[in-house]
Amino acid sequence: MFPLTKESKCVARLLLNTGTCPRCIFRFCGVDFHAPYKLPYKELLSELQKFLETEKDELILEVMNPPPKKIRLQELEDSVDNLSQNGAGRISVSQDGSIASKNSNLNVCNICLGILQEFCEKDFVKKVCQKVEASGFEFTSLVFSVSFPAQLSVREHAAWLLVKQEMGKQSLSLGRDDIVQLKEAYKWITHPLFSEELGVPIDGKSLFEVSVVFAHPETVEDCHFLAAKCPDCFKPAKNKQSVFTRMAVMKALNKIKEEDFLKQFPCPPNSPKATCTVLEIECAHGAVFVAGRYNKYSRNLPQTPWIIDGERKLESSVEELISDHLLTVFKAESFNFSSSGREDVDVRTLGNGRPFAIELVNPHRVHFTSQEIKELQQKINNSSNKIQVRDLQLVTREAIGHMKEGEEEKTKTYSALIWTNKVIQKKDIEFLNDIKDLKIDQKTPLRVLHRRPLAVRARVIHSMESHYVDEHHFRLRLKTQAGTYIKEFVHGDFGRTKPNIGSLMNVTADILELDVESVDVDWPPALED
Repeated sequence: MFPLTKESKCVARLLLNTGTCPRCIFRFCGVDFHAPYKLPYKELLSELQKFLETEKDELILEVMNPPPKKIRLQELEDSVDNLSQNGAGRISVSQDGSIASKNSNLNVCNICLGILQEFCEKDFVKKVCQKVEASGFEFTSLVFSVSFPAQLSVREHAAWLLVKQEMGKQSLSLGRDDIVQLKEAYKWITHPLFSEELGVPIDGKSLFEVSVVFAHPETVEDCHFLAAKCPDCFKPAKNKQSVFTRMAVMKALNKIKEEDFLKQFPCPPNSPKATCTVLEIECAHGAVFVAGRYNKYSRNLPQTPWIIDGERKLESSVEELISDHLLTVFKAESFNFSSSGREDVDVRTLGNGRPFAIELVNPHRVHFTSQEIKELQQKINNSSNKIQVRDLQLVTREAIGHMKEGEEEKTKTYSALIWTNKVIQKKDIEFLNDIKDLKIDQKTPLRVLHRRPLAVRARVIHSMESHYVDEHHFRLRLKTQAGTYIKEFVHGDFGRTKPNIGSLMNVTADILELDVESVDVDWPPALED
């Protein structure tokens, strides 16, 4: 059973006569069930010919008058498959409405510019799938996205005005929302083909995306008149090569008056000589995230690459010692490293280590067993004696938020070796053990002022535990609010941190060694060795 009604016949004949393909005719006639669109193009053309050749305009479907916004009859889905196959041919409609069939090459649709013609066929789908399979990505599902030329919106607008005028003669109306969107119809046809060819489901939430970008140079100037009529809709953007984006064109089409549009653009739109071209086929995988905790045992290793004015100061970093291995194994293009706070180049990180996470951008390999991740962790640990990694695991983007929360909200424990200019006795430092929840004010340290805004930050020293070493040295174990500058709390930073160890003891104090003993963030989850 053919999915058009008697009321649709005039519209179908008009559109076909002006160079529109059968699938676009379905769209403008409000056919919103999938099956008719999936039929082979030649078969659709033949069936449309038969429909328009019927001398008696009997009702093919029983519908209310006026018809509902969209035809939704499930039985049609089942019955369309029974359409008989007929010979292919190009239909041409003469001025008096008679129909002739001529064997000829495909006429390019004046609305979709061939998108719903050859680019819906299995041959094209196979070519795209060959590119996907050659890309080297691992995937178990995919998102398929398409980008159409902006001028398609202009042509669709012109066709809508034409059809609206024709339906008005029958006292019927056609809103823009009554037309099935080109992208929807395209996906109805191609999604099952891609899924069958690649053997995986199409899933809107998949991290693997296949995108096809179409262009049509022949009609690229279709949009240009809109810039003169609606200049405020077309603003240059840094990341856009052209001001004629789909969003800008749609904005202008919603703004322009119908009479102004009809003066500037042919209605119906002219038939093009060539179909669209495929500008690019791209495959990309969403980022995956790996987290863990690292220990740093060197006092000559920065957390991130130390580069000043383009010159590298130290040969490696914690970030590189971990990420280089992950980049190779995940076959990723790049990475982004983050952690729960950071330590200076001369500070060790001991205890259970510091939580970190690495975003791996566009990874080609994404599926790993827990054993493979353990082996990767061991490989990292065997590669250097400066760091060790534990609890390495795959995590979600959302889970990283737990790590960032700990930067300001949690506590950290440090051990510092302190020097004093004056001779001290054990009794001179014992009072530090009794101080609890000491509130201090820290003006941005001079050493980080080049990369941090000037501000006064209130911090809390929760507790201290002193251990006498000799007349000029003692060790101090501190439990502090996250974000406390420990070195400045010891020496005072020329009075920028108040109070400080020097002022509390009435001495000049400096810090010789500093270790991070614990970062109290319960993330990522500890794993069994």
